[in-house]
Amino acid sequence: MRDATAATHKRAKSYRRELTAAENVLWQEIRRKQVGGFHFRRQIPIGPFIADFACVKEKLVIEVDGIGHSEPDEIARDAKRTAYLENLGWRVIRFMNVEIFDEIDAVVEPIWHHLKLPLKTSETV
Repeated sequence: MRDATAATHKRAKSYRRELTAAENVLWQEIRRKQVGGFHFRRQIPIGPFIADFACVKEKLVIEVDGIGHSEPDEIARDAKRTAYLENLGWRVIRFMNVEIFDEIDAVVEPIWHHLKLPLKTSETV
């Protein structure tokens, strides 16, 4: 996206070639407008961050978290990242790898739910 640096764009391109196993499983479910016709992009730079998946039209970011995201430092980092994205008007939902591997349908359902929600506008915030 426009607010990302050239270095962030380069990292994102690299990440797109190296999806984690869980990211790949989720990508197979949401790509090609398979979720209600909504288009998702993978490894999309937004400011200094790279979102795992994003529906730009609906400003929805999906993050896929491994076990390392349970550590206190990572929890704090994720909170900072989420606050930054929400400040820009994005909605952020997170799933753990194990959720994706164990029950992909239970992951896709909340994505549908979030896509049906109206975007917050400056008038409603």
